[in-house]
Amino acid sequence: MDGVTLKRDKQNEHVAEIVLDRPEALNALSTAMARRLGAVCAEVAADGGIRAVVLSASGDKAFCVGADLKERNAMTDAEILAQRPVFRAAFGGVLNLPQPVVAAVHGYALGGGCEFALSCDMIVADESAVFGLPEVSVGLLPGGGGTQLALRKLGSGRAADLVLTGRRLAADEAAEFGLVDRLVPRGEARAEALAVASLIARNSPTGVRAAKRAMRLGGDLPLEAALDVEENAWRTVAFSPDRREGIAAFNEKRKPNWPDPS
Repeated sequence: MDGVTLKRDKQNEHVAEIVLDRPEALNALSTAMARRLGAVCAEVAADGGIRAVVLSASGDKAFCVGADLKERNAMTDAEILAQRPVFRAAFGGVLNLPQPVVAAVHGYALGGGCEFALSCDMIVADESAVFGLPEVSVGLLPGGGGTQLALRKLGSGRAADLVLTGRRLAADEAAEFGLVDRLVPRGEARAEALAVASLIARNSPTGVRAAKRAMRLGGDLPLEAALDVEENAWRTVAFSPDRREGIAAFNEKRKPNWPDPS
């Protein structure tokens, strides 16, 4: 539907998979697809039963090649400006999901595709993956969070290398660069990402969400202020039903039965 599909993992009902599903266009992001993705992310964010998310893509050639430039070529300046909040909502929807998000990347992840991967908490890529932020080569700059997310993930020098040259990184170089967190054989990115998401989903949903939020909020703060962020997160979980259930399950030598976060 409009280039994005949402489904639950058959092996773990607490794992959702958001699929970029426009393979005939290499999953290029159209206005309709961006609008649908924003709506799907809002649906996932509100679902307390979803504890981890995989962002994947259909087709054999690409994760996502960025904005649909064929669509954009026919647009007026006013139409491009009107499209902007729709795109920001799509990228922000992925970035701001309260659940951990694992990207499963194969093929081309260029422009907005690379930015979608950077918006996730972890990037799993197979050996076919090719990453790049080529926007400067067509008179633009990465506008889906790329300049800021690359800076935070890679550091200033490597972010500049990626953003200012517009060059592409093959999967092995992307892993050495620090862009890819797990590199797997061709065709195995989705399975690995689902396995990682399933591991996450076994843990306390309240604890996991609080830990993600603490890392996001504290990442750019001085250490003392960041430790205050961690303290607030700890207080949230220390007196939660999850903590009581987790300790009871440990002592009773059973798996925890986590309540869904409200």
